[in-house]
Order: sequence, then C-alpha cells, then structure tokens
Amino acid sequence: MVSRATSDLHLDLAPGRGVRSGLMEALREAVRSGRLAPGSRLPSSRSLAADLGLARNTVADAYAELVAEGWLAARQGSGTRVAPRAVPGERPAGPARPLPPDLARPAHDLRPGRPDVAAFPRAAWLRAARRTLAAAPDEAFGYGDDRGRPELRAALAEHLARARGVRTAPDRIVVCAGAVHGLALLAGLLRTRRVRRVAAEAHGLHLHRELLERHGLAVGALPVDDAGARTDLLDGEGAVLLTPAHQFPTGVALRPDRRAAAVDWARATGGLVVEDDYDGEFRYDRRPVGALQGLDPERVVYLGTASKALAPGLRLGWLVLPAGLAAEVQRAVAGEGGTRVSAVDQLVVADLLTSGAYDRHVRERRQAYRRRRDELVATLAERAPGVAVRGLAAGLHALVELPTGDDPPGTAEAAAQRAAAWHGLAVEGLDRFRHPDAPPRPDALVVGYATPSPSAWAGALEALCRVLARPAG
Repeated sequence: MVSRATSDLHLDLAPGRGVRSGLMEALREAVRSGRLAPGSRLPSSRSLAADLGLARNTVADAYAELVAEGWLAARQGSGTRVAPRAVPGERPAGPARPLPPDLARPAHDLRPGRPDVAAFPRAAWLRAARRTLAAAPDEAFGYGDDRGRPELRAALAEHLARARGVRTAPDRIVVCAGAVHGLALLAGLLRTRRVRRVAAEAHGLHLHRELLERHGLAVGALPVDDAGARTDLLDGEGAVLLTPAHQFPTGVALRPDRRAAAVDWARATGGLVVEDDYDGEFRYDRRPVGALQGLDPERVVYLGTASKALAPGLRLGWLVLPAGLAAEVQRAVAGEGGTRVSAVDQLVVADLLTSGAYDRHVRERRQAYRRRRDELVATLAERAPGVAVRGLAAGLHALVELPTGDDPPGTAEAAAQRAAAWHGLAVEGLDRFRHPDAPPRPDALVVGYATPSPSAWAGALEALCRVLARPAG
C-alpha cells in the first residue's frame, strides 16, 4: 500500500490497480475505517488531484461514481462529503457525530400532503390584511364567537356551496385549528355519544387513525380498491372517516354508488360520515367532484382546511356540521377556552374569499401542480418505464407503483426507499399508510410532487428518476 498525504486526508492507494479504481477503493476504506466520518467534507477535485499528482477528471470521475454508489453525497454549494449514514454491517464505535445542518435534512423532498409553501400569496395576504385591519370592528379583537369570526363563516358558506357543492349556513360552521383539531373535536363528540368503533380507509393518513385511537375509539379497516372505499361493507360502526373526492394515498375517487351507500348506511344506522376534503379543489382532468356532504347534510360532517390551498402554517380549518351537532361542537370549543385560530387570520382569509383572491390563487396553483404532475408522468415514462403512475389527475401527490417481479410483497418498496435515502430523497412508501389489520397493496411510492419549491422541483424529480431508473437496493 502506498500512503499519500494531502492537505486534508491520508489515502492508502493500492499499487498495481488502475488509478481511478485505486483512488475509489482508498476512499471507501477511509470511510469504512471511520477515518472519514459521515458528514466529513472532502477536498475539491482540483485540490485532491493536485495533491496526488492526478488528472482532475480522474478525481472527479471517482467522486461521481462514489456518489452513485452512496458512499459520498454531493450538493451544489456544499461540496462533496461523506454520506450521512453508518457503514452497512458495522456498529458505530461511539456516539454518532451530529451532522452538519445541510446534511441532517434531505436534499430533496417529495413527501406527500404538502403544498409548495414558497407559493404562499404574500402580496395578496398583505393587501387583505391592510383592508381588514382598517375596517375591523373593535370587538373583533376580543374573545369573540367560539365558532369563529362571522365574516369567515359567511364567506366559507358561500365559497363551499359554489366550489364544492356543500349545503350549509354560517351557523353550522365551526372554525378550527386545522384538520387534526377538527377531527379531535369530532372524536370527543363521538365518545360522548357512546360510539366505540369507527371505520377508516384501510390505507389512509396514520395520524388521523392514531388520533381516533387516542380518544378511545377502535378503528376498523375499510378496504379500498380502484372504486374507492368499500362502503358497502360498513357494519356496526358508529362513524366512518372517508376521503371521497381523492382518496389518500391511493388517489382514486369514491364511485357514485359507494357514495350513496355511505349515506344510506348513515341514515339506516344513525351513524355519521366524516368527509375529509383535504385537496378536493385540485382536480386537473375535469371539474372537481362535488362534496359527499351535499347528498345529506344531516348525516355527513364536512372537514376542510386551508393547508393545501394556502399553507399548513396557518393552522386553519373548518367543520360543516349537521344541525344537531353544531351546538355540541361549539360547546367543546368553548371548553377549550374558545377558538385557537387568530381572529386577524380569520378576517384575512374571509377577505381573500370574498375578494376573489383565494379563487385566483387556487387556479394558479391548480395549473402549476398540473404541470408538475404531467412532467412527472412523462419523465417517469421515459426514464423509468417499469413503473406506473396510478390514481386521478388530481391533488398534490401521485401513486407510483413499482415493478416487483417474483419478489415477496414489500421488497421493491423497501429497496426503493433505501435507494431514496442514499440519494438524499425524502419520499414515503405506500405501506406507511396501511392500517395494521389491512392486507398490503402492490408496492408503491407516494410521491408529493407539490412539495418542492420551483427551484427545487427539477432536482427532486431527477433524484426520483435516479432511484427508479435502475433496480433499487
């Protein structure tokens, strides 16, 4: 072995091997031995080439291959570093060193359920804030109505009727601090009504399922197929939680006969349908399907949020309730000390709705997200023809089904997620959203194409293609 020292590290280059191969093996051994710890920054290819007396292209090619293998990580503006992970098959000798901030988080983010927060309509928000602050009555800055500001509830009633086919009046709307808060209010109400069992889609947002369970409700798995949740199988539950317009995460719509079956079940049993309309305004191939609530406003609770259209940081949502439940939910909010949502934010959102700024922003986002989805589908068809994009042309995510061959279920999905981690890509596997009692579905990734900012989108899509374009693992 020939040891060569540079200004930054010592490398043992094996004699008799090709120059590039020898350099790559020396770097691998330095990582394996712990001399180059995760997160360590390497010299530039120019500096290392000068120190070793090699051509710069030789060093650059070695770096590039080690990045592809997962030993190194390269990020524009951050140089080349040792990839932030333990060496497979080895235990760390001591406490893990903290990673630099730029490596402690993923380089690319395609997690689902997140809008592009860089697109928040700041200018429209500022204009609306100026108008509402100038015109707001003094009482708006007091404790106010537990149901939320009347201006917002009136604006929501008009907007939801027009955009989503919701049948309601302002006094049946309760403003809440996001969808999770709204669902928590409903879970408490169900418990007071002695409901013990709730049905939820077999693949769905695990946070919602866990919340219901924390409130003492048993949550059963309702199968989901290409026509949506099997509402014809409801039996013995006191309520059901559905995402009918765009099922999360499979991306299908609830078929009309199953929508009717859900309402018929609620009428026959006295049960309650909770409709989570989390991204119902974002349909790209045709007009959005109207809300299930429109079929029976007395048996369906409509749960909406500004998180997808505006930003999750607002923590603003709403419940549209049957007449018999509105007062009970209002009392529950009062028991918490009143609404958790800023009155000023409520007034600003009301202004956005009544001025048309909200609709303009949703139209712009709809066009932008449609372009991203189209680009995702076209790029994967070219670069990774073995995968298939499933689900409606709608929402903020797509289901990317993986080829499995003869491998056991879950193998391809786990391998793809390992490969994504090696490439600094945050993306969720479908199995993460599976109810513990539900059988697995075909291996897939749930790709949140809305999440990256415009400047980060191309890099995130490229990282996904690198993961899927060849066998993962």
